[in-house]
Amino acid sequence: MPLKRFIIFVCFILMNVFAFAQMRAGALNRMSGLGGRTNKTAGAGDSLQKRDQNADSITIFYKLYNSNEIKQNDSSINDFYKRFPIHYTLYNLGNTGTAVNSYILSPLWKAGFDAGFHQYEIYNYTLAGTPFYQTTRPFTELTYLLGGKGEQLVELKHTQNKKQQLNFSFDYRFSNAPGNVKNQQANFSNMRITAHFQSKRKRYESFWVMLNNKTASSENGGLVNAARLDSLALNNPYELETRLGVSSASFRNPFNTNIATGSIFKDNTFLWKQTYDVGQKDSVVKDTITTYLFYPRLRFQNEIKYQQLEYLFQDAEPTVENYTTYFNYPNAIDGPIKFRDRWNIFSNEFSLISYPQKNNSNQFLQVGAGLSNQSGSFIQRKDWSAQDSYGFGAYKNKTKNQVWDIDIYGQLFLVGFHAGDYIAKASLTSLLNKKGNYVQLTFNNVNRTPSRNAMGITDFPIVGLSGIKKENHIQFIASTGNLKKAWKGSVTYQLINNYQYYSTGYNAAIYQGTIHYINAQIANQFKLSKHWNWYNEVHLQLVDATSPIRVPTVLTRQRIAFEGVFYKNLNMSTGLEFIYHTAFKAGDYMPMTGQFYVQNDFMLRNRPMVNAFYHMMIKRLKAYIRVENLHTLLPTSNTLGNHYNFSARNYPGTGIWVRVGVWWHFIN
Repeated sequence: MPLKRFIIFVCFILMNVFAFAQMRAGALNRMSGLGGRTNKTAGAGDSLQKRDQNADSITIFYKLYNSNEIKQNDSSINDFYKRFPIHYTLYNLGNTGTAVNSYILSPLWKAGFDAGFHQYEIYNYTLAGTPFYQTTRPFTELTYLLGGKGEQLVELKHTQNKKQQLNFSFDYRFSNAPGNVKNQQANFSNMRITAHFQSKRKRYESFWVMLNNKTASSENGGLVNAARLDSLALNNPYELETRLGVSSASFRNPFNTNIATGSIFKDNTFLWKQTYDVGQKDSVVKDTITTYLFYPRLRFQNEIKYQQLEYLFQDAEPTVENYTTYFNYPNAIDGPIKFRDRWNIFSNEFSLISYPQKNNSNQFLQVGAGLSNQSGSFIQRKDWSAQDSYGFGAYKNKTKNQVWDIDIYGQLFLVGFHAGDYIAKASLTSLLNKKGNYVQLTFNNVNRTPSRNAMGITDFPIVGLSGIKKENHIQFIASTGNLKKAWKGSVTYQLINNYQYYSTGYNAAIYQGTIHYINAQIANQFKLSKHWNWYNEVHLQLVDATSPIRVPTVLTRQRIAFEGVFYKNLNMSTGLEFIYHTAFKAGDYMPMTGQFYVQNDFMLRNRPMVNAFYHMMIKRLKAYIRVENLHTLLPTSNTLGNHYNFSARNYPGTGIWVRVGVWWHFIN
């Protein structure tokens, strides 16, 4: 087959290129990670002193925001979705950068303020995912991913230490995708700057973060006639008309980032956290070098956060007929359409943290209080503001032998607009034996006020709720697995009261009954032979049939891969990937409000998605070659068109889609 010969040819060329790169990098060593201690104060000081003296070696590790767990950079190559913004459990509207929904029920585990727009958040850098590094040498990673129709993703990561006390890092990511159909241009850009300072005697620490996120996505409203996909003269979906946007002005340009009809969302966050410790100091003198150690017993912590949010929908040249025919638009149209919500959220927290054991920073008790101010400005309605005060507490105890890990957290809004909102979380993890088997029990409970847009506090044409009824989620999770063999299984049970959703594209609603939801999942690896592996992932979901929650009963990803290290330095994983979900009534999407809403007359029936992949790593170079949607080569009787799976009604996916990506890191 021509496609098969093309894939073989591309792999042959790339293997020669990578082999040449390997010879040029012959003197370079593989990056090593930090092993051993989790003691923050004692371990961090030693880690930068005890390093390999080889000129090209590096010791690098990081901790995520609000976490004491030491992590190392992931060197695995067999799972593309660890590096791609959209996981396989999520789906977009046919193009990278467009609105995203989840195949798995994903409630909002957040109390207090929420603006209510979440369809583009997956593309953002977040505080929870922000790393603070420690490294012996400057480290840089470059990423370039090229996909079909001019899709591209560029990413730059850099971190370095200024002596031992100060580390800073910089992350930048940009993606632009013209799309497979008209008016589907989408792009997003993210920037993250962090700094971490610790005084020489380790009493004072300061963390500084700046996040800048912007997503700009054209809204085409779906195809006017999706049934024509199987009878195109040039077999190109770009021939078909869409429900929004000016088709005559539509053209593909991988360098164009302008959005005439669509959504532009921005999220800018600034954070400054400071800590000062009281405790026991110590020092170690070796070879005339003094390493100061400090064991905190009581910590004073202050965290200041400021967030700017902006949500915008605009259409410079709206077609009245399209808005009324396809979307039942409730307002009169006499010119350009523009909705815009702007929010400013300022919070200030103070807490005390006690460490019962001087040499175990993973055992502590924290109590604190915070104040939050929210203010919103709009184009067509009056400004709005509110204030909240809340208390919170946490307890963690991870034993030195790593056998037990207890984690408890609670937050309660005491006074203000969100009074009565709360979060309660608890987990207990036990390592059963030296083979790596573990058991984990988790409890989560959130009680939250409806989002601002669902209450009608928005510029967008949303009919708000008539009254405030707090949504309550109770979740129980039982998990087990093996850390060494990388298998795990879990059962999740959720009890939901006053579930908030959208009954139409414009109407927020609350389900009055109680919803029961069960999710069972398993992920494991079968060793078929020395180099052949089968990766199995299955999700089973059961939910009350009368509820407004629409999810597939089964979602699975199966991978058959030929893997191993060849020619000493070639780490390779190649094979086939299958992704499938059972039929379900996927939500429709309303571009003017940015919401997925419940519908009952369209069943989404997709064939299994088949992707071929060739992933490889040679020392510091990682490369990914993927030919996706091979199932579109096979004919089908599907009435929606024999080439494409769909993500929602009138929103087709892509045909054969080739992605080639390179991740290359440098030690300066």
